[in-house]
Amino acid sequence: MRPALLAATLGIALAASALLAGAAEAAGIGSGGGPSEVVLVVQIVLLLTVGRLLGEAMLRVGQPAVMGQLLAGILLGPSFLGAVWPEAQHWLFPPGRDQKALLDGIAQLGILLLLLMTGMETDLALVRKVRRAALSVSVTGVAVPFGCGFLLGQFLPEAMLPHPELRLVTALFLGTALAISSVKIVAMVVREMDFLRRNVGQVIVASAIIDDTIGWVIIAVIFSLAQAGTIDPWEVGRSLAGTLVFLGVSLTVGRRLVFLLIRWANDSLQSEAAVITAILVLMGGLALITQAIGVHTVLGAFVAGLLVGQSPILTKRIDEQLRGVVTALFAPIFFGLAGLSADLTILRDPRLLLLTLGLIAIASLGKFAGAFAGGLIGGLRRRESLALACGMNARGSTEVIVASIGLGMGALSQDLFTMIVAMALITTLAMPPTLRWALHRLPLKGEEKERLEREAAEERGFVAHLERLLVAADDGPKGRFAARVAGLVAGSRGMPVTVVRLGEPTEENALSGTVAEAAKGARQGARDEDTGVVEVTELARAAPAAEAVGEEAAKGYDLLIVGIDPTVAPEGGLADAVAGAAERFDGPLAIAAARGAHRADPERAALSVLAVIDGTQAARRGAEIAVTLARGTGAPLTVLFLSEAAGTRRRLTGLAQGDSAALRDVLDLAEQAGLRVRMQVRATRAPEREILRQARAGDHDLIVMGVTRRAGDGAAFGPLAETVLEASDRSVLFLAS
Repeated sequence: MRPALLAATLGIALAASALLAGAAEAAGIGSGGGPSEVVLVVQIVLLLTVGRLLGEAMLRVGQPAVMGQLLAGILLGPSFLGAVWPEAQHWLFPPGRDQKALLDGIAQLGILLLLLMTGMETDLALVRKVRRAALSVSVTGVAVPFGCGFLLGQFLPEAMLPHPELRLVTALFLGTALAISSVKIVAMVVREMDFLRRNVGQVIVASAIIDDTIGWVIIAVIFSLAQAGTIDPWEVGRSLAGTLVFLGVSLTVGRRLVFLLIRWANDSLQSEAAVITAILVLMGGLALITQAIGVHTVLGAFVAGLLVGQSPILTKRIDEQLRGVVTALFAPIFFGLAGLSADLTILRDPRLLLLTLGLIAIASLGKFAGAFAGGLIGGLRRRESLALACGMNARGSTEVIVASIGLGMGALSQDLFTMIVAMALITTLAMPPTLRWALHRLPLKGEEKERLEREAAEERGFVAHLERLLVAADDGPKGRFAARVAGLVAGSRGMPVTVVRLGEPTEENALSGTVAEAAKGARQGARDEDTGVVEVTELARAAPAAEAVGEEAAKGYDLLIVGIDPTVAPEGGLADAVAGAAERFDGPLAIAAARGAHRADPERAALSVLAVIDGTQAARRGAEIAVTLARGTGAPLTVLFLSEAAGTRRRLTGLAQGDSAALRDVLDLAEQAGLRVRMQVRATRAPEREILRQARAGDHDLIVMGVTRRAGDGAAFGPLAETVLEASDRSVLFLAS
């Protein structure tokens, strides 16, 4: 079935090519001699159409879509269409230099955007977690094939060198081309196999990331050598020093500057896609900086992606918007143009065919041997090292980008470029089935299984998907308590917080210090060693709460925490200011009311948390917030489960199956957070009385409940929540969703 699908897709692609070729001939395209925008549009339409069809077919047979885009260029280029119908190929892709420059300009921008996306997908936290094994795999996995490629370059016949006097540059470039793996292809297969969070999967992806990073630095240095024309130690040292300084500044000071740039563009600019524009400008600026210090622009684009990917806000939205335009337009054009530039008809020459097969063998064996040895050195088992070696052998998109850069800078001849593209195509097509075979042979160990279960629970959770918090509070006890809660939640994940302090502006930022102090304590208790420092911004607003929240909420936040005195209106229900703030925020919100010891000392009074759950999704989210607060402060946590089906206290026996699973889910979440939990199960038809009774009997000073907003009224949470809020003499925190 799958071969038939692929054959049908190829037939459709060729029919589309013939149709457009005939239209081009009838319109006289390609006969004028000069560049034409009509020709450019025809080329783009053809590359997009054929690339999409073949990419879809490749996905159906278990291969990456990018291979279909590369095959589209090969089919439309001299390798196939030019061999069977040269007139049509010339009509569609005129050989004139000016016409080719139009498409090449789009492809060059595509390279930068592809490197930007690669950087954004680079998980530096993952690299740090498995750094020992990943580093050893990368060092040996790069060194062995690099050495093989370099030696091959030293013995190539002069006829295959673009500039025989620069053999060293070609040899270095060939070594680099054989050494690095494709992060995109590797990650795609590992993710498809559901091995991304497995130990070996993390090492494979992290090693590919390090490979890519090392490769782009080497390419940047080789580019400076190619520009100089000779091996000048001073120029080499200057390029290396400039590259190291650029990387050092970018990954330290640059990280914060990029975060500030993204936040400023999002919060200050009202035009559509302002953040995307800011990122593209950043990419171009860093690319120009690397060009100015004598290295290639791709390093600047890659580093820009690294920095954008580490931004603590808007990462998902940015990724979706950028990925759409890159995947739909620039990637098919770039990879299609790479295929157009490769002339596989040269392989009819037995000498070149043997050289290509030798190149593939050297690249595959060198990478396999280096990665396998690195895995053993890094402490992996033989089966894990085998899977690692299979996964690292994919070149794919990265190799094509490297080869295109080498061809453009004159480090590779047309024949060498074609050979490298063929090698990238074959190794990439061979990698998925071999990696699947190797991964299926790896059993799941006990410790790894526990970690995977913990991470899966966190990924399904509510807090894990928060990126940015908004606090609306006054500077009284309730406002300071709300700021403390925000700091504990933000500190668990390194989320930035914006505090809208209601009242007249003052010189003192009273609430931001509370947020920062609570976040610092939560970071110390967090298991994630990569949790970043919490950025806190405080804004003073004299406007009514509803207006202040509405204005700030439009900038994009995932959770609003409200702490305003009074919380309860004299006639019952939420006070007007609290209700107004709640109504102006569309997402999840938390209402904090400080009472008892927290009114006297909202920032430092101890916590004893009572989480109230009843089996609903809203209650589970509230329990997750309770777990986060207890972990951040080291507070005791009690879970009170209310159910009409409960037959006994303190036990799961007697609960309905769904209720039992919901309670077990919360208890597992607390256990994974390292908390010791007391459990109370109550069968009651008066839940408000049971909650207040348990709060007094257990000497709890904070009741946390997940509630649901009533349809049509964003500030009403039902009689149970309102009764607890009005009657409790303990602090209360509602999480409404």
